[in-house]
Amino acid sequence: GDTLIGLPSPGLRSNGYSLARRLCFDVAGRGLDDPAWDGAATTVADELLLPSVIYSPAIQALLAAEPVHGIVHVTGGGLPGNVPRILTDELDAVIDQSTWTVPPIFGELQRIGNVADDEMLRAFNMGIGMIVVVPPLAAEGALSALREAGLAPVVIGELVAGGGNLQLV
Repeated sequence: GDTLIGLPSPGLRSNGYSLARRLCFDVAGRGLDDPAWDGAATTVADELLLPSVIYSPAIQALLAAEPVHGIVHVTGGGLPGNVPRILTDELDAVIDQSTWTVPPIFGELQRIGNVADDEMLRAFNMGIGMIVVVPPLAAEGALSALREAGLAPVVIGELVAGGGNLQLV
């Protein structure tokens, strides 16, 4: 029954750069100063160099405000490679992918390389850089504490009885 709160990441955030570079430069033949996608106001360089969000101040504020049962740092391996690390053999994490907006760079990379959905989820964070797990009664307080710390958190799922798996719906 614990609530999963996703902390958005606006860009690649330290994972998938080898694939992103290959797709942008080798496959699409773009230069650093070219638009990141058709109609983009940002360049390829802007997207590839977008700074990572530093979550530690917000997490410190959250820990001071509400009980936290787990934290997932979504790095290499994406959601499938990182979420199961916090699960017991009796719990599944159910994450609803429709609950957040995936940054456009990911759709462009997928289009350029015709990359399968499951590979996109393994190679990239898809817009979620960190997940915090809180008791259901602490969810509203946790969302508030994270917003006050300058983030835009979103409830993305919950923990349910299961076998230690991630369920992406």
